[in-house]
Amino acid sequence: MRAGSAETRYDFAFDRRYGPLLGLLRIRPDNSYVLVTDRALRVRFGPWEVVTSLDNVAEVQVTGPYAAIKAIGVRMSLADRGLTFGSSTRQGVCVRFRQPVGGGEPVGLLRHPALTVTVADCHGLAAHLRQHLRTGPE
Repeated sequence: MRAGSAETRYDFAFDRRYGPLLGLLRIRPDNSYVLVTDRALRVRFGPWEVVTSLDNVAEVQVTGPYAAIKAIGVRMSLADRGLTFGSSTRQGVCVRFRQPVGGGEPVGLLRHPALTVTVADCHGLAAHLRQHLRTGPE
């Protein structure tokens, strides 16, 4: 994690066992991160990217551990269309959105109601995002 005045970066936790597979997908530690600014959430995972306003974040939860088959790489849940950017099976942060977001495929037709990211500081990211959750009537 790197903190700045207007943005905070959370790096992904890369499990070296999955490095070769992730490398084939062009997912590396130098091009994979979560960036939280005062207005937006930006997630980069190799060539994939999700960007949304912080006002769109509805709920945040630390989850895991996961089975590798369900967590490593870019995954979409067939049950709820939730997206996972996974580099580790230990734990992650599930971010649920008010309005579904694109980012799992290049055309942007699929929209995802949630995104799970396996960052190194899950509790720090979750706490940071919770500070921005809207409360009260919409």
